[in-house]
Amino acid sequence: MIDILSRYDVLGAFWMTVQLTLFSAIGSLIIGTILVIMRVSPVAVLRNLGAFYVNVVRNTPLTLILVFLSVAVFGVLGYALATRGESGFIATNAFRWAVIGLSVYHAAFVCEALRSGVNTVPLGQAEAARAIGLTFAQSLREVILPQAFRGAIAPLGSVLIALTKNTTVAAIIGVSEAAALMRAIMENETGSVVVFFIFALGFVILTLPIGVGFTSMSRRLAVKR
Repeated sequence: MIDILSRYDVLGAFWMTVQLTLFSAIGSLIIGTILVIMRVSPVAVLRNLGAFYVNVVRNTPLTLILVFLSVAVFGVLGYALATRGESGFIATNAFRWAVIGLSVYHAAFVCEALRSGVNTVPLGQAEAARAIGLTFAQSLREVILPQAFRGAIAPLGSVLIALTKNTTVAAIIGVSEAAALMRAIMENETGSVVVFFIFALGFVILTLPIGVGFTSMSRRLAVKR
């Protein structure tokens, strides 16, 4: 088993998983914040567009989104996210499309997590913000969203854990992350059960601190009512 692990870049594969998680988490948080603003907006068109995005994306398999980006957007339309002809073009392009796909997909869940946080903010605070002359944007920035983020820490942690596990789907478009390497080892080597448990342990090591950390943050930063 040690010989097998020495011939494969296991740490490099898990580092790729960490990078996918990190960049996709940032992207999904940005998109999800924009979506939740749309969903609580007083403008009906924006509310409907936000609800449409969330309902459609949440009910679309992540695999389908990644395949669409890789096959249709890149393969058919020719939109590349890396310089053609450069060294590592295929790997870099696949990684960036995977980040976009993961961000777009999990943004819908981030939006709903933040919306649950918005719902914890007493209505009286929004009314008080309007009473002192704050605009809708100022009320969101100064009053509602800071409390919503604090109230949504636990749900956001669950979304991040799901995102970490869903990075395994990126293997279908050629991203060499942990699941892709595990599949290659199990196809080419014996002792596949042991390999599976090693990679499973690796994902536990990645996700367990996230769960513990977000639970602790949720308790410490909870808004006192």
